[in-house]
Amino acid sequence: MMESGPLTGPVPTDGTAGASHPRSAELSGVPAKPNPAASQSEIGGTFWRRFTFRRPLAALILQRLGLSVGLLFAVSLMIFGGIEALPGDFATTYLGQSATPQAVENIRKDLGLDKPWTERYLSWLGGAVQGDFGTSWASKNSVGEQISKRLGNSLFLAFFAALVSVPLAVGLGMLAVQFRNRLPDKIINVVSLAAISLPEFFVGYLLIMFFAVKYGVATFPATVYDSMSFTERLSAIALPVATLVLVVLAHMMRMTRAAILNVMSSAYVETAELKGLGMFRIIARHAAPNAVAPVINVIALNLAYLVVGVVVVEVVFVYPGMGQYMVDAVTVRDMPVVQACGLIFAAFYIFLNMAADILAIIANPRLRHPR
Repeated sequence: MMESGPLTGPVPTDGTAGASHPRSAELSGVPAKPNPAASQSEIGGTFWRRFTFRRPLAALILQRLGLSVGLLFAVSLMIFGGIEALPGDFATTYLGQSATPQAVENIRKDLGLDKPWTERYLSWLGGAVQGDFGTSWASKNSVGEQISKRLGNSLFLAFFAALVSVPLAVGLGMLAVQFRNRLPDKIINVVSLAAISLPEFFVGYLLIMFFAVKYGVATFPATVYDSMSFTERLSAIALPVATLVLVVLAHMMRMTRAAILNVMSSAYVETAELKGLGMFRIIARHAAPNAVAPVINVIALNLAYLVVGVVVVEVVFVYPGMGQYMVDAVTVRDMPVVQACGLIFAAFYIFLNMAADILAIIANPRLRHPR
C-alpha cells in the first residue's frame, strides 16, 4: 500500500526502505554513493573519446597498431597449433623407421616434446618476442643466426624487384589511362592479363630456358655468398628479379589504371580539361595524387607478396633466402625453423598492410577526419 505525504509524494507503508528507490536519495538531500567500476569505465571511455576528438589521426594509427599486434598473436597461435596438428614426428623421421621406442622417447625428451603444448607455446612465444627462436633440431645451430643471413638475401631480392616493378607499374598505369581504349591501352591490358594468368614457377622456368640455357646471358643457379661484389650479386639475381617483376607488375598496373580512371570522372578533372590542360598533365597533377590511397594499398599488398611469396621463386632458382631455408626445414620436419619462418613472413605481411593503411589515412583527408 502507498500513502501520500505532504512533501515527498507517495510513501511505501509495507516496510520497504525508501532508499531502494533511485530518486529517494535525491529527495532526501543525501548524495548517492558512486559506483567505482562504472566511474573508472566512464573515465577511461571519456579519455579515449577526448583523445580521438583532439588527435583523430593518432587514434586511428594506435587502433591499427593494436589490431596488427593482436592479429600477429593470433597468427602465432595458428602457426604453432597447425604444426602441432601435423601427422608424424621429428624423432621418428630423424632416427628412421627402425628406431626403438626408447630411442624415440629419449629424443622427444631432449627436445622438450614431452611437455604440454601450452607450455611449449608460451616458451617459444616468449623467446620469439626477444628474438630468440631456439635451436634447429636438424643442424643444432641457432635459428636466429641462420635466419638473419637468409632474411638479408630475401630482402635484397625483394628490394630490387620492388625498385623495378613499382615505378614501372605506376608509369604503365598512367600511360594506359592516357591512351585508354586505344592501341597502347589494349596491348598493355592483353600483356598484363597474360602475365597474371601464368604462375611464378612457370615464368621462372621460361626465363631459365631462354636466357640461361639457350642464350647463356644470365646466371643460373642464382647463388650469392658473402665474398661476392655488388655487381656480381645483381647479375646473380637478375632472373629471380625479372620473375617477381613479371608476376606483380600486372596487378599493380591494372589497379593503378582503375584507380586513376575512377578519379577522371570527377568535376575538378573536367574543369582542368575545360581549361585546355594536356591529358598527361591532368593525370599526373590532378588525377594521380587523388588516387593515391588505393594505389598505396595495392602496392603494399604486392610488396608483402615480394617478401612472403619468394618461396617458390627461391626454390626454382636455388636462391639462398628465407623461402629456400623454410622448404629445406619442412623436408626434414625441423619445426623450430618452420615456426620462425612462418612467424616472420606473417609479421612482414601484417605490418606492411598496416603501413599501407596508415599511409592511405594520411593521404586521404576524409579518412583523417571521420564524421
